[in-house]
Amino acid sequence: MTVQQEAPGGEALEVWIDQDLCTGDGICAQYAPEVFELDIDGLAYVKGADDELLQAEGAVAPVPLPLLTDVLDSTRECPGECIHVRRVSDGAEVYGPGAE
Repeated sequence: MTVQQEAPGGEALEVWIDQDLCTGDGICAQYAPEVFELDIDGLAYVKGADDELLQAEGAVAPVPLPLLTDVLDSTRECPGECIHVRRVSDGAEVYGPGAE
């Protein structure tokens, strides 16, 4: 069972990385190493339960509330603009290049 973390306003959030745009700078892993990690291919991926690296295309991980600021800083600072944070309830991107 996955425990969803909620952002202010009560919305559960999840994060994913578009590896096609990832530049491999590792800024995300510096800000939030509990959520992001660089793999041997030099690209960043999200981490799932038990620190498992999620390498499937479009893999998502919940955004833990205590790490929300770190994840959002990663999203803002990412040179590849490849980090996407969306609401679980409707899939709307709330932070990242596709956010309105």
